[in-house]
Amino acid sequence: MSTLALLGIGAGSIALLLLLIIRWQVHAFVAMMLVSFLVAFATQMPIGDIISTLIAGMGGTLGSVAILVALGSMLGRMIEVSGGAASLANRFTQLLGPTRVPMALTAAALVLAIPVFFDVGFIILVPIVYGFCKAAGVNPIKFGLPVAGIMLAAHVVVPPHPGIVGGAAIVKGDIGWITIIGLAICIPLAALSQVVAGWLNRKGYPMLPTTAEQFAAFGSSQEGADSKAPKAAAAAPGVGTIMALILIPLALIMAGTTGATLLPKGDNLRNVLGFIGSPIFALMVAVGLAMFLLGRNQGWNRERTNAIMESALPPAATVILATGAGGVFAKVLTASGIGAALSQSLTATHLPLILLAFIISLALRAAQGSATVAIITTCGLLADAMAGGGYSPLQIALLTVAIGFGSLGLSHVNDSGFWIVTRYLGLSVGDGLRTWTVLTTVLGLAGFALTALLWVAVA
Repeated sequence: MSTLALLGIGAGSIALLLLLIIRWQVHAFVAMMLVSFLVAFATQMPIGDIISTLIAGMGGTLGSVAILVALGSMLGRMIEVSGGAASLANRFTQLLGPTRVPMALTAAALVLAIPVFFDVGFIILVPIVYGFCKAAGVNPIKFGLPVAGIMLAAHVVVPPHPGIVGGAAIVKGDIGWITIIGLAICIPLAALSQVVAGWLNRKGYPMLPTTAEQFAAFGSSQEGADSKAPKAAAAAPGVGTIMALILIPLALIMAGTTGATLLPKGDNLRNVLGFIGSPIFALMVAVGLAMFLLGRNQGWNRERTNAIMESALPPAATVILATGAGGVFAKVLTASGIGAALSQSLTATHLPLILLAFIISLALRAAQGSATVAIITTCGLLADAMAGGGYSPLQIALLTVAIGFGSLGLSHVNDSGFWIVTRYLGLSVGDGLRTWTVLTTVLGLAGFALTALLWVAVA
């Protein structure tokens, strides 16, 4: 099939998907599955490969996301029901004052995003964002949007996240320089995320009914299946306990990251640190500690603890299904050759290399959803040009960071992060495109602009 035909199918599939979800209000899971089938047929994918491709897309995405979302939701629900998130929020609101809480949360999110995957870090912070918003009497999007924006920015340009590390390996980029440049640019982007999110929030956005109910009940001692529990409320856990439940999994993940950076492959200590520092194990530890520390503090028996954890799963199911369907759509776009056709077309334009790197990565991100795939694919396409251009290690690092910022923009319905952010913040698909998609694109463009200025300075 010709490149033009593949590009037309790719553009048409995204337009159809948006129409199904926004105009005709088809459920996102059904819409993405339907469009995935249509793309497979339109690109003449062998009929024997279609179902296996769809299954691979679903399984590859949910292999980690489903576990992380479930564990993170359970941890957040226990913190919420115990009164811990509200207690922490009230305490920090008293110390910092309402006007400084959003800035403090955004700064903390940047620090936490360095060692932690975007999905994991945001899910961990959701109950804290809810608690602060509840204390301040504002919609979760007010504080949650800038937090999510800067966390994703760090995820795409700061090692040890997989996309930027994998891309650096392909182009032989210096991880040290990439880390320095990525962090240096993310600091002003944190302030920009706060400003842009504030501008986007100048008007109110209605929360989805399910999120509105969840937010309205946040911090209540009444939670679903445990309605028969004793009415006497125990004292809320201390701030130190809640901070420990947040920081311990982050410390474990950082230990794994440090081991992978400093120790050679095959080293036994590196393997042990890699195991305990995996996000799944770290969250399992946090959930186990929450069951013990919060359960003991609140006087929960095993039945009550299980009921609280179980009550976290229905809201998480929607996030998991939409995320999996996004993975299916992304897989079909990649397997059909649409992503490769788009990359090759842009390469033929002969634009300056740093601009070309950004545009290819941005286009791939928009087409197939995964920032990691966009970074690694773009690095693979441009590896020869970067190797043969006589560039210095600093210039190679700048090109790699530019690719990373390209993968930050245009997060929309085929991106799992889009569904996690919009569902937890209670945004409809249309409002998510007006806020989250705009924020990620502005941050990506701003990050690239700063990278390009450094490029000109060192040229």
